[in-house]
Amino acid sequence: MVVHQHRRRRGRAGRAALTVGAALAAAAMSGCGGGAVGDDRPPADPAATVRGAADALTKTGSARARTAMEMATGGTRVTIRGEGGVDFKNRMGQLLVMLPADVKGQAEHRPITELLVPGALYMKNRGAGVPDDKWVRVDTTTLADGNLVTGGATDPLAAVELLRGAQEVTFVGETEVAGTKVRHYRGTTDIGRAARSASPGVRGALEAAAKGFSKDTVPFDAYLDEQGRLRKVRHRFTYVNDGVIDVSSTTLLYGFGTPVTVVLPAEGDIYAGKIAD
Repeated sequence: MVVHQHRRRRGRAGRAALTVGAALAAAAMSGCGGGAVGDDRPPADPAATVRGAADALTKTGSARARTAMEMATGGTRVTIRGEGGVDFKNRMGQLLVMLPADVKGQAEHRPITELLVPGALYMKNRGAGVPDDKWVRVDTTTLADGNLVTGGATDPLAAVELLRGAQEVTFVGETEVAGTKVRHYRGTTDIGRAARSASPGVRGALEAAAKGFSKDTVPFDAYLDEQGRLRKVRHRFTYVNDGVIDVSSTTLLYGFGTPVTVVLPAEGDIYAGKIAD
């Protein structure tokens, strides 16, 4: 079952609310805890195991992260990649988001720097008329997708908290992720349920997503290690924005305990002008 996002009667969803993400996608398109692992017995309650992954990461503190957002529309497919770190305890993170090399017909372009904090997304090298030395601040609680697809990368904090709404989960089996033994779970998660259970720093964004998507359920594949920590998760979204866009968003977590420092831009460095579509 996939999540479909349509223009709602109240105007929350649709084209205007996904301006940033739609612009990134359009630019890219135009240019191109459970039991110990090793125990073969499945957990008694796979859904509860997956829902506990967010708390396990909070206890761990921080991690390195890689993201991949694959978008497909009109027969064209493009992947936007990101890399950085996330502080799960303090609900902050930083990513470098890299568009494909041929975006806008150029051989190379500068990565977009994204700062992730409770309720906000800061972007530098955003393009669309924004000076290179300026940041754009986006209130994620006003986005119809809650920054699940807007920035070209699903906020790793939101990706993890989204699993708090896990339901209809099955244990697929044991496998490896980056050389680490993990347990693979497959199911769906309910955005509204996740929002009600989410940590305060992420709740507002997920509440926005619960209102913005016409269907609350999102299919996922999650991979947890023997400590119940999420190592990898793949969510599958579908939304309508000048055509149907299918999005497969993958978050890979590693290097647990690596310090993460996020320095927010000064007020004078935040762009206040108009952003081109």
